[in-house]
Amino acid sequence: MMSHLDLSGCKKRKRGETVFKFKTFGQRGYPAEFNGSFLQNVRELLEFGQVETHLSGAMTSWSFQLEVFRHPSLHVLLFVIEEPIELSFHHHCQHCQYIGWGHHMICNKKYHFLLPSKNTIPACLSHDNTNSMCKSNLIGLQGHTMHGVFHSNGFGHLLCINGLETGSDLAGYQIMEFWDRLCAGLGARKVSFKDTSQKKGMDLRLLHAVAYGKPWFGRWDYVFGRGSFGINLDMYESAVKALQNVPLCLLAHHLDARKNDILILLSRYQILSGHSLITLGDLFNFMLELTLEVPKDSSTTYSSQYPGLILSDTSCRWSPKRVEMAIRVVIQALKRAELRWVSRQEVRDAARAYIGDTGLLDFVLKSLGNHIVGKYYVRRCLNPVTKVLEYCLEDISNEFPKQEEFLMVTNEAKLKPHQKVTWVQLMKDIISLYKNVLVEQKEMTSAEGLGTISVASRIILDTKYFFKEYGGEFGSKSVVNKSKLYCAVVWSTCDGGALSLVKVATPYECFILENNATFDELKVEVQKTFREIYLGLRNFIAESVTGFNLKGTDLVFEMVRPGGKITFEGIEGQREIVNSGIYEGLTSNFVVDCGCGTKYDDGERMVCCDICDVWQHTRCVQIPNSEEIPNIFLCKTCEQDILHFPSIP
Repeated sequence: MMSHLDLSGCKKRKRGETVFKFKTFGQRGYPAEFNGSFLQNVRELLEFGQVETHLSGAMTSWSFQLEVFRHPSLHVLLFVIEEPIELSFHHHCQHCQYIGWGHHMICNKKYHFLLPSKNTIPACLSHDNTNSMCKSNLIGLQGHTMHGVFHSNGFGHLLCINGLETGSDLAGYQIMEFWDRLCAGLGARKVSFKDTSQKKGMDLRLLHAVAYGKPWFGRWDYVFGRGSFGINLDMYESAVKALQNVPLCLLAHHLDARKNDILILLSRYQILSGHSLITLGDLFNFMLELTLEVPKDSSTTYSSQYPGLILSDTSCRWSPKRVEMAIRVVIQALKRAELRWVSRQEVRDAARAYIGDTGLLDFVLKSLGNHIVGKYYVRRCLNPVTKVLEYCLEDISNEFPKQEEFLMVTNEAKLKPHQKVTWVQLMKDIISLYKNVLVEQKEMTSAEGLGTISVASRIILDTKYFFKEYGGEFGSKSVVNKSKLYCAVVWSTCDGGALSLVKVATPYECFILENNATFDELKVEVQKTFREIYLGLRNFIAESVTGFNLKGTDLVFEMVRPGGKITFEGIEGQREIVNSGIYEGLTSNFVVDCGCGTKYDDGERMVCCDICDVWQHTRCVQIPNSEEIPNIFLCKTCEQDILHFPSIP
């Protein structure tokens, strides 16, 4: 496979430019030591980059050539674009607002990290000054293989990753490992991500939540950040557990006749698993894990290494011949029930006339539930009234006459299970199960124990914002003959003519100092650093250290232990700060009061009442996404108030 990037066409690229290893790029020590604060680490990294003068207009840009494979050759380009606040289209970050970081102060700069795709690489390498795409709009282009952005204080957002399904030469997990390594190496604090990823039409955050209890990005420790439509962490976790713990026996019992293909599916993977699949989470987990084993060659089949679920169970202490005999006896007993539901005890008593070993009968009855045997599907379910296990035999031969290859083939002499699955069939089954059980389960919503599936699925789908905490500010290594200190700032502002201390939401920054550094020297560094990072602190003046009565000539590490934390107090004019709008969250009169409980802008589509100016979700006021927002809209409260107006004579 050759690289899809035509790097030779870029005249500005130097011959002999350094090529870095994709698989290790971003690790500490490669290419930089990454031993300072986030901003220091970024600048150290950029010293190894190739300056790009025609990439993003007035914004400074760098590039790195990364080797994914040597044989066959595959290279990708990483672009880093420095976006000053003065050149930004939007001073406020909507990604911070949606994840709940609206209280963060606006930073002076952002750093965009881009892996361009086949479609966006021409814009990156173009030197045509008339091409608007090679200007600042480059960071707004859709379709990059990867696009992440960091604020200069170390908080960041992963905006997109696009793997093999979009034509990339990199798989999704390769891109995520690269991004995760980069975040850790640079010393990022927290990184958010809006998860709308899909595969073959399935939302991965729902599919993986059922199978693994966490989203696909949870493999890299991304966790719940913020839900839309009033969803909180407790609701999300409860929904995940509810879906994972849906009993398959209950599910099979309430599927109507049109869903018998799902019954066959359940039996197929029970047999392939070699162990009992009890819950919906067990089934999805096994099927997704199986995708890692089944060859993608459509002509290759996967056969279970077990001769059948019951015969291969490690807890089975009986010979295959005795188990087969017991299965036939149980099936005959259920046949005599003429397809009606009978209790476990009735089946057991009828079978004891032929099988004296009650332990063997108990084992078979436990293992046989919700399996296909010959032309029958053995249903097992807990009676919701009597709370007793019941069994029923359903003849499915007429409805699926061509499905013999999926059945456990049996005859009067011997039971011989036989199951195979191809990659195509496996993916088809996963999609079918996802669609019929998780998405289109209206016929089951009234069933006891299954009514929560629709609600739980909706809650998980309404949870899109996740984040990972890297803790980069405290992750750097020690330095010889120097010590580290972590500093934050607060400032005093004028409030009604009196001075009152107002804490500014700044995280601690790492400072590496000589062991004999004084507080005067530290104060200079603190002022310089925080002025450089935050828009609202460009004129910050550090005056004193909270909790200390000291002189500027005092040695820092005689008063504070290395690795400790201190806070500087200072002065900054409030009027200038307020007018400049220094926080990521919008401070306008944007009032949200939706019936779902949401009190903030969560990024979902909203409509504003033309009387009270209060915003609500269009979904919550019954406006489908397929319809345009009406030109005039009244909320229910205002509508009721109008109805109660006295009539005009």
